[in-house]
Amino acid sequence: MQQRKFINYIVITLKGVAMGAADVVPGVSGGTIAFISGIYEELLTSISSINIATLKLLKSKGIKAAWEAINGNFLIALLSGIFISIISLAKLISWLLEHKPILVWSFFFGLVLASILYVAKQITKWNIVTVILLLAGAILAYYITTLQPLISENSSPLFLFLAGALAICAMILPGISGAFILVLLGAYKPVLDAVHTKNLQLLAVLAAGAIVGLLSFSKILKWLFSHYRNFTLAILTGFILGSLNKIWPWKKVLETKMFGDKTIVIKEVSVSPLSFDGNPQLTTALMLSILGFAVILILEKLANSINN
Repeated sequence: MQQRKFINYIVITLKGVAMGAADVVPGVSGGTIAFISGIYEELLTSISSINIATLKLLKSKGIKAAWEAINGNFLIALLSGIFISIISLAKLISWLLEHKPILVWSFFFGLVLASILYVAKQITKWNIVTVILLLAGAILAYYITTLQPLISENSSPLFLFLAGALAICAMILPGISGAFILVLLGAYKPVLDAVHTKNLQLLAVLAAGAIVGLLSFSKILKWLFSHYRNFTLAILTGFILGSLNKIWPWKKVLETKMFGDKTIVIKEVSVSPLSFDGNPQLTTALMLSILGFAVILILEKLANSINN
């Protein structure tokens, strides 16, 4: 576990705030933010450290040893940032998505576009297999963004357990949104209803699925990074590339559905800003895309200056 000063944990908390803000936006993954902020692999390692061996360590050597084994200070700082962000920024981002959608999507489009270059630069060796994996990841992610959500809804405990596991896996994958997966599965409304009605039993089942999915999938990703780093980075780069379709600012909505007081888009297609039905806000959108792109470049330079 890295030795850090208090200021370092403040920075980690701020990174958590950025992750939480991204997770609020359907179609943007907190995993992408974790990657471009340089904490993705440490996050995977910390999560995958929570296992039976840690429980045995807790029993034999106490809380301090177990806490250090799971990099507890890092996790609590990051989770605090995510929690603060979701509580404080969720309403603001939801309002902006409702009233200024093109501008919000433009900023995130620029940010994610720059993150593709950032992740691709981490690949140290390119060959035909790397390129094929990148293209496969891009095609798969693009296909997922074009899927039509299930109209039928299922609130059975087993279904919500599996939905929670799949959604959390998507959330830690750069390029894929956990909230979007819930919508695709037809689990968004049951989860929303469970929150509104404070159905603790269903929420507990969902949380259990999320925990099992997170602990299992983080171990798989950690193993892939350890043994096939370049190939894994190629797939993740492709995933982020393919997800750009979901956050393209100009959309034509073909079908919507009401989930309680929320209107969720069921079917939409990306269109050119020149054929957009309404004010495309092209100049402002372009400026915000450039700003989003610049944010990643600035973060990369700051990270390099800190490391050097």
